[in-house]
Amino acid sequence: MSQIPIGVEVERHRAAITRVELSRPVRLAIESGIMTIDTTIFDYGCGIGGDVKRLKSAGYTCEGWDPYYFPDVARQPADIVNLSYIINVIEDTQERDRALIQAWELTGQVLIVAAQILVNDLRGVLAYGDGILTKRNTFQKYYQQGELKEYIDRVLTVDAIPIGLGIFLVFRDESQAESFRAARLYTRMITPRVRVESKRFEDYQLQLAPLMEFVSQRGRIPIKGELAAEAELVQEFGSIKRAFQIVLTATDEVEWDAIAYQRSIDLQVYLALAHFGKGRSLKNLSVPIRADIKAFFGSYDEACEVADRLLFKIGEPGVIKQACHQSKIGKLLPAALYVHISALNEMDSKLRLYEGCASRNIGGTEDANIIKFHKDKPCISYLYYPDFESIAHPVLQWAMLIDLRDLSLRFRDYSHQENPPILHRKETFLSQNHPLYSKFAKFTKSEEKAGLFSETKTIGNQQGWERRLCDCGVQIENHRVIRNC
Repeated sequence: MSQIPIGVEVERHRAAITRVELSRPVRLAIESGIMTIDTTIFDYGCGIGGDVKRLKSAGYTCEGWDPYYFPDVARQPADIVNLSYIINVIEDTQERDRALIQAWELTGQVLIVAAQILVNDLRGVLAYGDGILTKRNTFQKYYQQGELKEYIDRVLTVDAIPIGLGIFLVFRDESQAESFRAARLYTRMITPRVRVESKRFEDYQLQLAPLMEFVSQRGRIPIKGELAAEAELVQEFGSIKRAFQIVLTATDEVEWDAIAYQRSIDLQVYLALAHFGKGRSLKNLSVPIRADIKAFFGSYDEACEVADRLLFKIGEPGVIKQACHQSKIGKLLPAALYVHISALNEMDSKLRLYEGCASRNIGGTEDANIIKFHKDKPCISYLYYPDFESIAHPVLQWAMLIDLRDLSLRFRDYSHQENPPILHRKETFLSQNHPLYSKFAKFTKSEEKAGLFSETKTIGNQQGWERRLCDCGVQIENHRVIRNC
């Protein structure tokens, strides 16, 4: 980068962007359940006010202030304060700190902080302070993901939680923060189906439904005060445990045991990843998580010991490579194991934790739908194949690699390549529990029968695949092999 002459005046207001939809930080906050109709919202540095306008029109209680566009609006406390893409356009470092601190002082529950992240090298730009001067005469400070977290943590004395590249949440209540972290690692489980006719169960099925839902979500019987229907069930059956015995007369106990086991794995991964935070503490955990730990491990210390053994295990040489080879889910190739993101929580706990070491730093993969576990180097890659479910052979649009040695990111855009990689045998990336597994497997067999995979050297890219289709005299329509006339 070349240096800009001193004395140039930065025009910050020109950094405001006109959007046609909600900004990414606000959208992710809504999807995460942080921002709801019941919360008050304040947009600190709202620019031209696009998010404020759209949130209000959707029924949210929201106001916004901006030093240039809305200077007369009072800066006011709110449950959720949004400080998105503000600190990265302030060239004065002390003023940058003050903006972050002032936004935090207005925050009742959660502060959203977002800034631009550097995923590729900057070349041919003008340096200005600790950032650059753009062609629009605005300042931009591009952070590394870890650098941004360290900055927020240092200025506010907190432990910010990433929910996306360049997007962090800061909670006022530490127990709520830990519940949020744990919930993001919980596997979505399906309530076991009724398999056996039981007159007693049928008579009370409606009343027992909330209990079944609770046990499906947490893998254990609720403790006192956790279930809204507790009084009604206790009055009818004598206790929650007896009520659940009625559930077991009509369902398969093995399925409930599988849910409990999965929840124990979820907790191990959560506690192992918490090792990287500011220090695990029982007092920071919510009552439901404490109850989970007691049910599955007996004590907090025992749970942490089990989690740490898992964490230390994945650091041993060859463990991840072996886990990749032993995985019952995913497409194993010489250099890596490829898995659809929907199958992640069904994988071996070592691979789940290994991926968690990467995703905990970026806060989620958003559009990415394929995870690449590199076997011979400590890296995780996230790949995005648009329309994975609807297109027979989706095309790779981008890939992001995270090096676990230093948590650095490398991004590669394939969207403009003439001959990008494509996917085959889509069912191999999925768990057999995926609703489209059978459809994709049947389609693969039809492609094999047509001889499309008898030559594999060039079909991994779009042009080579198109030539192969031509050579075999077929075309693909809606996951069907059609012979050319």
